[in-house]
Amino acid sequence: MATPLDQKSTLTEIEARFDADVERFSNLDTGQTATMDAPLAMELITRAAVAATPTAGRVLDIGCGAGNNTLRLLREIPSGAVECHLNDLSRPMLQRARERVEAEERGPVLLIQGDFRTANLSTGSYDIILAAAVLHHLRDDADWENAFRRIFDLLRPGGSFWVTDLVTQEDPAVDRLMWSRYGEYLEAQGGPEYRQKVFDYIEKEDSPRPVPFQLDLLRKVGFRTVDLLHKNGSFAAFGAVKR
Repeated sequence: MATPLDQKSTLTEIEARFDADVERFSNLDTGQTATMDAPLAMELITRAAVAATPTAGRVLDIGCGAGNNTLRLLREIPSGAVECHLNDLSRPMLQRARERVEAEERGPVLLIQGDFRTANLSTGSYDIILAAAVLHHLRDDADWENAFRRIFDLLRPGGSFWVTDLVTQEDPAVDRLMWSRYGEYLEAQGGPEYRQKVFDYIEKEDSPRPVPFQLDLLRKVGFRTVDLLHKNGSFAAFGAVKR
């Protein structure tokens, strides 16, 4: 039986796990190895972000981890200063992200520790918002809608929002199939013990939603242009532009 939402990990518990896991999130070539197609998804969301919002001057990376997606984005933006706002629950993650992003020498780097839903962020001020492997920590329908509405409000007109994340399927039988396929991927990465470890923390921490639910929600909160970039089993990359 799935863990009820009110029994999932608290933000404090999630923060503690990521405080101790910085190295796994610090490889730009592989991304997160527990994520299928991580390098491809990172490439797609960052290149799409630049294509949709080519004059980006201020970027927000929600749940930035050690900074992989911001780094990849900066290397897609051809020139000019870019102000990077890095947001994460984990202070060690933020410190590593700052070291890596500042080394690119593209502009100011601001660290914002805490929950993006309540953090002191300026409305209508961001050109690009990235959210990689973070939204699956949202819980009930109201939480998802409030979070997506918050992101829409943070973007300036013409700004864009890009996601790569763990997802579920709408049909239960298909969902079981995709989780089985993901398990096979994890076993190939690190054996049965690694598969069980990842599945255990997903069950404890995460509450992902299907892609159609999220695309519909993007439109509901105000986005008019929504695109699915890639989907492979239990992972997807997609985004939206604020017109």
